[in-house]
Amino acid sequence: MLSRLFTFLKEWKLPVAMIIGVIMYFIIEALPLDATTTDSLYYGTSHWLQPCLIFSMLFLAFLRVGLHELRPHRWHGMLLLCQGLMMTACALVAAAPWLSPTAKILMEGAMLCFICPTATAAAVIVQKLGGSLSGCASYLILCNLLVSVLAPPLLTMVEPQVAVSHISSSLVPSSLGGGMLGVVFMIMGKVFPLLLCPLFAALLVRHYAPGLTRRLLRSRDLAFYMWLVALALAITVTVRTIVDSNINIYVLLGLACVSLACCAVQFAWGRRIGSRYGLHPEDCLTAGQAMGQKNTVFIIWLGLMFLNPVTSVVGGVYSVWHNAVNSWQLYRHDKEQGL
Repeated sequence: MLSRLFTFLKEWKLPVAMIIGVIMYFIIEALPLDATTTDSLYYGTSHWLQPCLIFSMLFLAFLRVGLHELRPHRWHGMLLLCQGLMMTACALVAAAPWLSPTAKILMEGAMLCFICPTATAAAVIVQKLGGSLSGCASYLILCNLLVSVLAPPLLTMVEPQVAVSHISSSLVPSSLGGGMLGVVFMIMGKVFPLLLCPLFAALLVRHYAPGLTRRLLRSRDLAFYMWLVALALAITVTVRTIVDSNINIYVLLGLACVSLACCAVQFAWGRRIGSRYGLHPEDCLTAGQAMGQKNTVFIIWLGLMFLNPVTSVVGGVYSVWHNAVNSWQLYRHDKEQGL
């Protein structure tokens, strides 16, 4: 009986982590805590604990990649072109004056799904599935650059009054400029510290502490199990976001359907582009993961900051979909490897 339980937990690690995340939400809500303490707990989880886990995961992933391996490939360019065109098309439709309020929310949700950069944890899944870690790491950097350039004009075009109000109330230094440039620096400040700091730290450790590097790399699955903890925490925060949104059930179902469609399309297109324009067989898997697995915390932040706050729910729902895909891929990979 116990061996069956361990086998089940090994085969379905991701769904178990997601279920634990849901249970943690109800445990926290059942605790005799006041609202201020509960808010502080969630704030510490999302602003301190999760970033520390993400930093550690990326640091371990970048330790396996040399600086000379971080180079662009043809499939990178095609993915960037595809993502840029889709986010622009969704933004143009969302900005149309003839859309109903509900249709506008749904289009803004679709735009967020396409505009969002690759999840930093995608490198961990790519490594686990046997894809190209260097290819995924390179696309992480390129994709975040694309979002930093394209997101500001698209967001201000769709919801100009919301974007301007947040820029004017933000702490962006006047020396960096206002308006569009202010949004650029706000977005770069959100996505790049947790991307570049682990990269530079890993390069320094690789160069100056090779012994420490070898010890850290002995455990191939350490970053993956860190990600399982981060996933459970992310689902806890996601459940709270959805429960506290108080949005119409039909709008919620609409956003769930939109995010499911966007998730399926991006995984499929990524794999197709990687298969056609990649140089190696593993590029198909890597490209699919790079385009389909999204930084859903960033989706929620964009929705709350620059669009109708209701659209932030799409990030939480997308988290469920792309982790369902990850669960299925890991299950098939383990079965094929006889694990």
